[in-house]
Amino acid sequence: MFNIVLVEPEIPQNAGNIARTCAATGTRLHMVRPLGFEVSDKYLKRAGLDYWNLVEIFYYDSFEELQAKNPNAKFYYFTTKARRRHSDVAFQDGDFLVFGKETKGLPEELLIKNEPTCARIPMFEKARSLNLSNSVAIALYEALRQNDFDGLLEKGELHDHKWDV
Repeated sequence: MFNIVLVEPEIPQNAGNIARTCAATGTRLHMVRPLGFEVSDKYLKRAGLDYWNLVEIFYYDSFEELQAKNPNAKFYYFTTKARRRHSDVAFQDGDFLVFGKETKGLPEELLIKNEPTCARIPMFEKARSLNLSNSVAIALYEALRQNDFDGLLEKGELHDHKWDV
């Protein structure tokens, strides 16, 4: 099971979308305060739809608190400033994928301190960044792909329909 960390998320719709992605993949969600919204926010609830009971969410007052409660965890920091692509990281079950706030990303000092475990999602050079919920989905699904989508349903079933042509 992977872990998504949102450090000071600001937009409730993004957090709700991320919670839904976590629910659909059996991923834990960790949110570091301050949050830019109330957890009862209607936009947060709407974006997460009826998946809230399927996601395990943890709240922390600081990133240091999260690290202290998970001392043996491997953390990967997602940033547009990283030298290494997200697809070049060898993700393992239990890893923590860390994302910063929508307007500023992760703090520079945190990135410098953890440069070897920073990763970027490639994009057009003139674009500033991707949407946070899209970035989480891209990174998480790469980690899941590398681990053969362990535990996820991989087959759908089409219903037999008669099509009029």
